[in-house]
Amino acid sequence: MAEIELRIDVVEDGDAGELLTVRRAAFVTEAQLYDDPHIPALTQTLDELRADLARPDVVTLAAWMGTRMIGSVRVGLEEDRALLGRLAVVPDLQGQGIGTKLLMSVLTYLPEDTKEVWVFTGQDSKQNLSLYAKHGFEHQYDQNAGDLTYAYLRKILGEAEVDDETEDSGDDDGGAEPR
Repeated sequence: MAEIELRIDVVEDGDAGELLTVRRAAFVTEAQLYDDPHIPALTQTLDELRADLARPDVVTLAAWMGTRMIGSVRVGLEEDRALLGRLAVVPDLQGQGIGTKLLMSVLTYLPEDTKEVWVFTGQDSKQNLSLYAKHGFEHQYDQNAGDLTYAYLRKILGEAEVDDETEDSGDDDGGAEPR
């Protein structure tokens, strides 16, 4: 398959409706996996999403193919760490490396003093866990939230993060993680 040409950039308020649609489409499979249609990515309102996009301690990136938004990731910033969430790729393009490219692109948007990056996903989301492990995230602990158990993974950032990590076949590219 030919390489997909992507543009990855910060999501603006004007793209909030499209972002909400992308997330909902991507997270349906997670809701089915956990038999829970009420996961936050599916119940967030447009107003709540807009408020999140306006926060100074949050960066939300999206991947576009032409004018179509095809994926996104949210990054919360706190002191010297970042917390990734809501990594999502539209269902018809999952498995093509888009999630990996979003994940690796996050590094260029982090403050220089960021020492570690955390991510969480459902404990049963094997594709997501594989994707994160493949890119240096190590399991730290699990946390129960109602009927769902989240796995928390951490990556310690080194002096030289390798840019060529964005070259990936995409075989382990997950669709979305619950949050």
